[in-house]
Amino acid sequence: MREVAVVSFAQSKSVRRADDQNEVEMLMPVVSQAIANSGVPRKEIGFTISGSCDYLGGVPFAFVSGLDAVGAWPPITESHVEMDGAWALYEAWVRLQHGDIDSALVYSFGKSSLGDISQVLSQQLDPYYLAPLWPDSVSLGAIQTRSWLDSGHSEKELAQLVSRNRQFASTNEHSQITKLIDPETYLAKPYIIEPLRIDDCPPVSDGACALVLVAGDRAKACSTRLAWIKGIDHRSEPHSLGVRDLSISVSTKQAGKNCGALDIRADICELHAPFSAQQAILEEALGIDESVIVNPSGGALCANPVMAAGLIRIGEAASRIINGEANCAIAHATAGPCLQQNLVCVLEGGN
Repeated sequence: MREVAVVSFAQSKSVRRADDQNEVEMLMPVVSQAIANSGVPRKEIGFTISGSCDYLGGVPFAFVSGLDAVGAWPPITESHVEMDGAWALYEAWVRLQHGDIDSALVYSFGKSSLGDISQVLSQQLDPYYLAPLWPDSVSLGAIQTRSWLDSGHSEKELAQLVSRNRQFASTNEHSQITKLIDPETYLAKPYIIEPLRIDDCPPVSDGACALVLVAGDRAKACSTRLAWIKGIDHRSEPHSLGVRDLSISVSTKQAGKNCGALDIRADICELHAPFSAQQAILEEALGIDESVIVNPSGGALCANPVMAAGLIRIGEAASRIINGEANCAIAHATAGPCLQQNLVCVLEGGN
């Protein structure tokens, strides 16, 4: 297996509505920064891939316009996944295993503010039984949270989790929600859809991110400190929500087992959990204990640009390794309703 490392990462600040920027204008600074910090000249990048969703923009092939932020002339080798950018990273990692190229640019973006994101996400549901009912993503999050609570947990656990994430987000310049909240204040708030309070739900976010992967000896020449991908895998649950236990995540546990995440002691863990109970479910699936710092960025509860939030989790984990704040990290991304699809990546520092 060919060694591949994250050598640079850049992201925009997540905002509620980026009215003064289109997708290309959001992307250009982060793409340029990621490339500049990588040590690989733009024209020498062997592969470019993006992750986004046409539904967010409301037009077909919206990802094509994103290439204006990269510069596709002279012609480049390019691909795209209609998913979170974490799955674009997975394709880039597989592409680098072929051995004919040694670097790849991965970027993702999403403007959730252009429409009703909860209704947009309903379009990914089973088209025969669920989508005709038009359940929004928050209602589905409430069903999963109730399932988790009924399995032996309490709202006090959610209060502590939310408070901890806000504490981390308060020092993250890229986070959208940075206001501190203590557990008592959280519990005093009304439900928006029982058992969810507003702080249990992800904000509507516009944002973008990019990172550069480099393989083998060329990676070692880029920097004295790299975030090596030691394992990566993704798995999926059944499409129908009614045939699985929403209080656990079997696919996350399997992906974690396959990539080695269950066999290591990580320093930090970045989990893509748009709803608070999902973070607790993921921690259990991956065997994360109290010694591990979870979501030091604040996580998706504090900034959730759809189609970029999963890649941001990998980038945040990699950045802390590159900066020397951690030596081993687990990063996770999800897609689909109620943690349907899950990707787990193990990162380790070194040169």
